[in-house]
Amino acid sequence: MGKVTIPSKTSTRLWGKAGGRCEFDGCNQALWKDEVTKFEFNTSYIAHIVAEEPNGPRGNELLSPLLAKDINNLMLLCDTHHRLIDKVDVEGHPVEGLQDMKRRHEERIEILTGISADKSSQIVLYGANVGEHSPVLNYRMASNAFYPEFYPASTTPIQLSLVNSLGKDNSPDYWELQEKHLSDQVEVRLRSAIRLAHISHLSIFALAPQPLLIKFGILLNDLHSTVVYQKHREPDTWRWQERENIEHFVQETTRSRQIVAVNFSLSATVTNDRIEDVLGSDCSIYTLSHSRPNNDYLKTKQILSDFRVQVRRMLDHIKAAHGHNTVLHVFPAMPNSAAIEFGRVWMPKADMRMVIYDENQMLGGFVKALEINPTT
Repeated sequence: MGKVTIPSKTSTRLWGKAGGRCEFDGCNQALWKDEVTKFEFNTSYIAHIVAEEPNGPRGNELLSPLLAKDINNLMLLCDTHHRLIDKVDVEGHPVEGLQDMKRRHEERIEILTGISADKSSQIVLYGANVGEHSPVLNYRMASNAFYPEFYPASTTPIQLSLVNSLGKDNSPDYWELQEKHLSDQVEVRLRSAIRLAHISHLSIFALAPQPLLIKFGILLNDLHSTVVYQKHREPDTWRWQERENIEHFVQETTRSRQIVAVNFSLSATVTNDRIEDVLGSDCSIYTLSHSRPNNDYLKTKQILSDFRVQVRRMLDHIKAAHGHNTVLHVFPAMPNSAAIEFGRVWMPKADMRMVIYDENQMLGGFVKALEINPTT
């Protein structure tokens, strides 16, 4: 320990500014408990950016005595990073770098603790095998995506995934098993949690075959305020981006009044002939797309909002043109968030019955996955 005693008022202020966590970049360790035993006690160290003595780490003849008790020169650190900057790698941690770490950490804590109480949101995770791949969804990934707009209502997410499922989307009973599991989990875990915990806002993070995501959206559509997040590839994050806007459009190929398909060409282009291979050439096809279909186009909330608007208009137009009793055949190539929002836009008491298809190369193209029936 140094020779200078930090006033208790200053150390208390530092603890508050740091949120009781290590300010070293990327650490964020809670300093009120031991990480192994979980016993609660003060594990923090108060480190000087400019050493309290001129001959100390980053010391200065003029500044050391002036800044020895200055809160702007103090960092709250764990034992590991206190040793790192003062003993192990002093040269690798210059004054400017440590000042930047301190500033960014304390700004983040101020933003997070400044969020009002009505901005709490319950994290909901849902994953199902997509081909040979099992999605990886976790609390840390999700909670990093929505601050400072929201903060987690609980340190435990509501997990709807079928854990350790070996089912593949080309197996005969895959869709029936997954649909039943999803419906049961939403009812038992999500709806019951909303009733018991008075949850008022949901943040949804989901990766699954598109028919299941559409079904998930249908199950969500009468629940509380919800934000659906999108997994981006570039940058690799679930956080909504701030720039870029894309407008969707609908193209019609009108033939039969009785056989109607919706072609979602969003993350890739679905050509009409692939739909005709399933339904026959005498079908009407409504294609919702945009100028450059690709699997990472949906970057902003504004794009998703425009998608919702276009879907609602399209469904109303199709129902007026073909009648309420006509079955809607859905062929999706769309991002996870768009699939969920399509399900949320569809109205169970007013819209047409749907058959949702899934593209599976092992089975030769699009195959029927789920049937969605309106309720009365």
